[in-house]
Formats: sequence, C-alpha cells, structure tokens
Amino acid sequence: MSLYERGFNGDSDQNFGDNEKDVIDQEFSEVKKPKKDRSGFKWFLGKVAACAVVFGLIASLVFQGTNALGEKITGKRISSNNVAQLSTGKGTLDSTKVSTATTVTDVSDIVKNVMPAIVQVTNMSVTEYQSFFGSVEKPSKSAGSGIIISQDSDYIFIATNNHVVSNSKSLSVTFSDDKVVSAEVVGTDAESDLAVIKVKVSDIDSSTINKIKVATLGSSDNLSVGESAIVIGNALGYGQSVTTGVISATNREVSMQSEDDGSTVTNKLIQTDAAVNPGNSGGALLNMNGEVVGIVSAKYSDTSVEGMGYAIPISSASSIIQKLMNGETIDHSKDTESSTESTAYLGIYGFDVSSENAMNYDMPQGVYVSEAIKGQAADKAGIVKGDIITGIKGVSITSMSEMKQLISQQKVGDKIKITVAVRSNDYAEKTFEVTLGDSKNAPKTEKHNSDSDSNSSSNSLEDYIRQFFNGGR
Repeated sequence: MSLYERGFNGDSDQNFGDNEKDVIDQEFSEVKKPKKDRSGFKWFLGKVAACAVVFGLIASLVFQGTNALGEKITGKRISSNNVAQLSTGKGTLDSTKVSTATTVTDVSDIVKNVMPAIVQVTNMSVTEYQSFFGSVEKPSKSAGSGIIISQDSDYIFIATNNHVVSNSKSLSVTFSDDKVVSAEVVGTDAESDLAVIKVKVSDIDSSTINKIKVATLGSSDNLSVGESAIVIGNALGYGQSVTTGVISATNREVSMQSEDDGSTVTNKLIQTDAAVNPGNSGGALLNMNGEVVGIVSAKYSDTSVEGMGYAIPISSASSIIQKLMNGETIDHSKDTESSTESTAYLGIYGFDVSSENAMNYDMPQGVYVSEAIKGQAADKAGIVKGDIITGIKGVSITSMSEMKQLISQQKVGDKIKITVAVRSNDYAEKTFEVTLGDSKNAPKTEKHNSDSDSNSSSNSLEDYIRQFFNGGR
C-alpha cells in the first residue's frame, strides 16, 4: 500500500495512528535501523528512503524474471551490459530509412485531372504494294495517342509520335468526351520519332472545349529509378486506359528503324514497367505530380520479356516539339542525345520465292527483286527488277530475312559477290560484284525498308500475287 493510499498529503508534520505505524514498521523492518527516530521530518525521510530501496529490489527481481522468460522463449542469453542495437545510425553505413512513404496505391485523382489532356489519334493511310503489273494501293487504319500541349486562338496543338501519323491520308482526333474532330500534321521528325498535329478550335464543340485541358510538362532530368509512374493512352485502339508502374531505367539506349528510310536510329529513352501496348504510342508518361515526363514511343516485344516500355524524355523532346510547332527544320547533326547508325545498304525491294512458288511459276528459289532503287548499290551493279537473288558471298538464300541478315554482317563500302538468277536470260545465274552503300544515303522520300517493302504484310511472292488479284486483301 502506497503512502498516498494511506492519506499522506505531503505535510511533513502529519502523523499516522499507532496501528498504521505498526504496519509501516513491519513493511520496512528489513531495512530500518534500531532506535530510528520515527517522528517529524527525519522520520519521514527515513520512510522515503526505505521505499526507494524496496522499489529497487522489486525492479531487480522483475528484470531478472523478464530475462529468464526471454531466455526461455528465444533460447538466447540476454545481457544487461553492452547490448548491441540494430539501426543505431552510429556506424559508417548509410541507413535505408526514409522520412516519407513513396508507394502509390491510388492515382485516380491524377488521372481525373490529366485524362482531358490526352487524345486518341486515328490515322487513315495508304500502303503501296509493288506487283508485276505496277503498284497496288491498299487503305489501312491505325490507332495511337496524343497529348494536348498548346492552344492559340485558332488551333489546339497535339504532340505524338512520327510513326503514329506516318503516311497519313487523313487524321482524326478523339477527345476525352468521345467527340471526334479532323486533324492535320504540322511537322514530323522521324529521327526522334516525334510529330505535332493540330485541330481547328472552330471545329470543336463548346462543350468539349470546356472539358479538355492542356497538359503540364514536367522535367525528365531528375527522374529516379524506382519512382512511381503512370501511362495514359489509347491502348489497342479501345479508348483511353491507365496503367501504373515505376521508372525502370533512364537514358536507356534503344535502337529502332527510321520510318522514313529504314536506317537505324539510337535514342536515349526512359524505361518503365507500366504496361505499354499498341495504341499507347504518343501517349503520356506521368510522374506523381501529374506532369508529363515522357512521350510513350515503343515497347520491347518478345515472348520471354515483360514490362519493358519506353518513352521519349520530355526534357529533350520539348525543344523539338517547339520547333515543329514553329515549322522549323530539325537538325540532328550535332545532337548528342541521338545518333544515326551507318549500316550496309543494298537498295532493293523484294519478296520471298518459296520452293512452292518456284515450282508454280517456273523460277528459282530466292529473293525476287520488285525494284532496284535507282542510284543505289544493286542498281549500280546491274541488278534489275525481275531478277532473283539466290546467294550472298557464296551462301545460298531463300528468303528476304536471310538476305538481310547476311547484308547486316557487312560494312558500308564492302565489295561482295551476289549470285543472281537473271530474268532476261531465262533465270540463268550470274555473279555480280556489289559495293554496298550507306543506309544514311537512302532516298528520304521512300517509305519502305532499306532492303524490303516494310509496309507490306506479304512475306512471299505467293502472298504478293494473291494480294494483287484480291484487291490487296
């Protein structure tokens, strides 16, 4: 029983009854000295000291009991001296402790704010197929995304990818309220894969004007690997959708083929594991402030790979976009952020001649030359339309892919032997010496791959002929 339970009010002159004194005497009999003055202030101090001793004894017993219990549970000895503490911060290693949590579980507010600045882009283009009887055109439709970046009194400007608007005959934009308006190309840059299109303000309903927004552009210079990221775009052409992830890498060098001439272009891009699908191209990569830090450009596609999407850093894209809006020509000759790789260039368009085709059409198996581009390596060597390439440097080939693989192993300026079944001589074989050209010097007006019709869906001569006689289907 404590002193306060006994009615002690802090007055040193307060007296207890005889019975109470006897009880206290019994409680402190182990620590008091005989003939101790029990009255007045001295008596009170003695009692307080005795209480302190009793408390110490009890605490010691409790501590020993706790140690015994801990040892019984953990099987480890607990020492009261020099106990090692984890994460004291007194060592030489930095702690991983962070002041605030960065995990994002709900991005609905960000998406609600940014979605009105993202559009769907629909491109109606025409694909041209070469045939024995001339060229055949087939209309095609593709879907992509875009970001509203600016507005003046007459137009709304939208940034997207060059490959989204490539070869367009007509463009249309679908806003966040599903209203569709026609658009036109302002400028494109194949090397950076950027483009700017515009929509007339007068073509947009006032209700749509009140709903759409201009995106806020952030900075990609200070992105950290592991920070949260959001992708918004027209995935698979189904309409706007949202995916989330993190920044997986920055300044990742990615090589892609130019839409203009088929040359290889290497750019430093942002890598993210936020899902990127066909149709997301031209869409936005956002940070947790809802700012655009990248323009989605590509996805690494392979059955053994997941979560590798890429975006053009907005810090490097902004200046190009501004120049395109102003109608300026983009010069990458001194650009440290991107470079065009020189690759060996033969300069033909062609189709596979399979063994079945060879039998049906009485021609050798190989690569049928549908066109030898004027002034390029094959043309200079004397290879012409209708010839069939059957070998490269003594290695027989039966397909365009085999031919391209062998050519890719060569260097610009290499002189190689190419075996050709000459059409004008009943497909008798002849060896041509060809000096390979540079893909940088390929015709800029051509929309085909360096060594094949990249826009064609046919992989063989049979498919090629079938497409021609079925109206391109």
